[in-house]
Amino acid sequence: MKALQEFIDLIKKEQFYEAHEVLEEIWFPRRKSKDVYILVLKGFINASVALELRRLGRVENAKKVWQNYLKYKVLINECKEPFFERTAKFLDSCYDKYLS
Repeated sequence: MKALQEFIDLIKKEQFYEAHEVLEEIWFPRRKSKDVYILVLKGFINASVALELRRLGRVENAKKVWQNYLKYKVLINECKEPFFERTAKFLDSCYDKYLS
């Protein structure tokens, strides 16, 4: 998925807000859907928001928002989408770098 690759590239550049925007364009029109793919995207958006909050020095808020990401992360197994799994592993490494 092109948007997910762009999301990852922006996170690598520490452009967390911009990364959030990339996925929100896909998620927002479908935000009321219970489709597991859309819910996973919502989780990835939460992860980027958490990283942006950390960048702004709001560590406790960042950790709370990260918990929302984790709530959706468990749905990745239902998708059987390898790129989702790789994205989650990448985000986990970001947690280690920025929030642990």
